[in-house]
Amino acid sequence: MADIWAGIDAGKTHHHCVAIDESGRRLLSRRVANDEPELLQLLADVLDLGDEVTWRIDLADGGAALAIAILLNHDQPVLYLSGRAIHRASEGYRGEGKTDAKDAAVIADQTRIRRDLHPLRTGDETVTDLKILTGRRMDLVADRTRTVNRLRAQLTSVFPGLERALDLTKTGPLTLLTGYQTPAALRRIGTKRLVTWLRNRSARNADQLAETALQAAERQHTSLPGEKLTAQLVHTLAKEVTALNQQVAELDKLIEARFRQHRDFEVITSMPGLGIILGAEFLAATGGDMEAFGTADRLAGFGGVAPVPRDSGKISGNLRRPQRYNRRLQRVFYSSALFSIRHSEESRRFYDRKRAEGKRHTQAVLALARRRVNVLWALLRDGRRYEVTPPTALAA
Repeated sequence: MADIWAGIDAGKTHHHCVAIDESGRRLLSRRVANDEPELLQLLADVLDLGDEVTWRIDLADGGAALAIAILLNHDQPVLYLSGRAIHRASEGYRGEGKTDAKDAAVIADQTRIRRDLHPLRTGDETVTDLKILTGRRMDLVADRTRTVNRLRAQLTSVFPGLERALDLTKTGPLTLLTGYQTPAALRRIGTKRLVTWLRNRSARNADQLAETALQAAERQHTSLPGEKLTAQLVHTLAKEVTALNQQVAELDKLIEARFRQHRDFEVITSMPGLGIILGAEFLAATGGDMEAFGTADRLAGFGGVAPVPRDSGKISGNLRRPQRYNRRLQRVFYSSALFSIRHSEESRRFYDRKRAEGKRHTQAVLALARRRVNVLWALLRDGRRYEVTPPTALAA
């Protein structure tokens, strides 16, 4: 019996598995349903082929979740290889055709050759919940953005002055649009009655909002084609945005409650710029296990805030932005760096220094984000909260 390397090309309904020996000879090639009995049978058949099996799969969640859980529950080492890496590696193998069997064979052979990929691990229950909740929040925020854009487009087509005057991401203007969408309707109700109407619906700054709306109405006395139907659409879209705002707010409460149960909650949220939502997204994107990265440099590279060399021939020291990184984690690092510039004097000084060196705004923010990765890494490693003056400096 010898060592075996098994590659799984994962799909939604079926997977294809190929197992090879140390010489690359194919020992098994099978298409299996994404169903527990078949996956357990595949596991048993592959284990019968050798003393020790190393598995690799091209998905880390989604349709591959059941297969990964079964393998990990049976103490099998499971590695992850991205679909992009498989596509590039397949160019070095014979034949131009693409099939699930060939992809699985490439995954198995790459498992045999490469030693630089990290294993998948059983996820922390809190982190798994945060991943689900933050993913849902991203969907809702995207839906809200699309709906607000549609609302702006519809309102502009009949009442451009009001669209310019209102912030349609806020509750008060949305409440106004559920009742009044045209200049004529606003002029008929008048300022005093509109203020009363808004206050009865708990709109903030009702006086100022009503005055702004009536000023816009006084500047437009022309009724545009399709105004009546468009007003109905504006009413519907405003209610949809309001409902999405409520869903996001409720989800934020769930995220905070779950995040507070994580062991690193106090550490992460002590960092300037890393609040509840960004902190939860950081855990969701990284899995919360810093040992999986090994160093702060690898975490920065995974988050897309560390430049990569692009040297060739006599050209050296040429750095560029990475192309392969976790977009979600980069957004967390970049956004938190932006927030820290507003609320942390240390971050502001660092940003100003980079700007004085001639860096553009985005470059300065990325440089700050890279530095903050080192700080966050050290805090998580030591299990301590952020302090303006590090403990070592105080001791000195």
